[in-house]
Parts: sequence; C-alpha cells; structure tokens
Amino acid sequence: MNRRSFLLSAAALLAGPSAQAQARGEMIASMSIIADLVAQVGGGRISVGSLVGPGGDAHVFQPAPADARRVAQAPALFVNGLGLEGWLPRLVQASGGKARIVTVSTGVKPIRDEADGHGHDVDPHAWQDVANAKIYVANIRDALVAADPDGAANFTQRAKDYLQTLDALDAEIRAGVATIPTERRRIITSHDAFGYFAKAYGLAFIAPQGVSTETEASSRDVARIIRQIKAEKVPAVFLENVSDPRLMNQVARETGARIGEAVFSDSLSPKDGPASTYVAMMRHNLNAFTQALR
Repeated sequence: MNRRSFLLSAAALLAGPSAQAQARGEMIASMSIIADLVAQVGGGRISVGSLVGPGGDAHVFQPAPADARRVAQAPALFVNGLGLEGWLPRLVQASGGKARIVTVSTGVKPIRDEADGHGHDVDPHAWQDVANAKIYVANIRDALVAADPDGAANFTQRAKDYLQTLDALDAEIRAGVATIPTERRRIITSHDAFGYFAKAYGLAFIAPQGVSTETEASSRDVARIIRQIKAEKVPAVFLENVSDPRLMNQVARETGARIGEAVFSDSLSPKDGPASTYVAMMRHNLNAFTQALR
C-alpha cells in the first residue's frame, strides 16, 4: 500500500462507517429495487448506487459510458438476472469485463412466459413474490460477506432482521388479498409484471403486453383484452410507473373499467414518493389493489 492509500484508509477508519464505505468503493445495482435490498443488508458499512434509478425501466435501459466507468470501479455489480438486463453483457464488456457480478435471483424457481407459446421466455419479475425477495436478500448477504469478511457479523444480523420484516410483509399481503371478494380478484395491468404476485397471493392479472416493455401490444392483443374485460366484468385497470398510460386509458374508456391508483412494478419511486423502498412498494401496490377491488 502506498502512503496516499494508507492515509485514505486510516482517515476512513477514524471517520466511521460511512467514510469506510466510500473508501471501499460504491456497490452498483442494476435497478432501484435491488439497490434498496442491498442497502437494507449493507447498512452504513456500504455505499450502493443504481444504474436504472427510481422511475426508470430496466427493460429498455441503454447504458452510457459513465455507467461503464461506475461498474469498472465497483467492488460488485448486483443484477436481477432471469433475462431482465439484456444490456448487461455490453455494459460489462465496456467496463473492461472485470466486474464481480452477483445474480441475486439465483435459487428462484422462474415462471415461464406462457404467452410465448413455447416456454422459452422467463418472467424476470421474481421480486413480486416476497418469498423470492428473501432469496435475493440471502444472496446479497453472502456476496457482501465475501466482499467484506470483517463485516460478516453486521451483514448477517441485518439480513436476519430484514428477513423478519419480509415475513411480516408477506403475511400482510396475504391478509389484505383475503379481504377482496374472490370473484373480484382480477386485474388488468399494462405489462405482465405481476405473475409471481398472482401465483403467490391468488390474484389474476391480465396484460396486453408480455413480460417486457420492449414489445408493443398489437391491436389484436388490445381487442382481445377488451373483450375479456367485458365478458368477465373485470373491475379495474392499473397503470404502472414505467409504462405509457395511453394504452390503459384506451382500455378503460372502451370497457368502463375503473382506473386504479398507479402501481409500481419494475422500479421504486423517488425518495419523496409512496414506494421509495421495496417494502413500501409492496404495501402501496397491495393498498391500490384492495381499494379498487373491494
């Protein structure tokens, strides 16, 4: 270690956890939801930033040269996997290819996109089931311990505490959905981001688009959805924070279905919004669903 590096490290140790985190370098997450989970486990011992920030859409993100520089300097890059970050290989190559990549969905049982017809496409939105978010947290904990063994006890305890919070959240969602009459548990959303939520908690979601916002819904898809809403008397449609509202407004106009409060699927809200953390996002969506469907 040269004299400058030694002095920086010594100053960080004297200054406390936040300065130590900056000295170690910024962890990078692919999107805001994962960044929050990393922050929950890491606490003040780490610094974490997000490539796709609040309100951004990871499906269509286009990395800039500055993003490659951030990744090149990061101790680790935390990504969702399951095909969400199609831009990841290009970014890693542009960064020099030395980034330590942590796929937080490792161990999740993926849902196949049945709309594909061949089961080739995987639904990447696994965090919409809290049980999967717990898998994310365990993978994040293990990666942080490997990157910073001196912080193992801190990361392990924070992960344990947060997993208890997620257990309570899971129970809260189940109790909330139970208040919705069974015949009204059908929802229209702009793209198919809630498959894991549907499977875990017993709601049916219908979407004109598939699991990615990269593809536009065809007029045939929209017409089919409109017919289905009318036939099944689907009570509400929901706009997502990462989607163009025009499609869902058209569906609502032609069916008379109620437009519920905006929900968050692929991204958190800014800090002053209603879904600034993963837990707040899930609670906000649950409240939006229950208020519109009860």
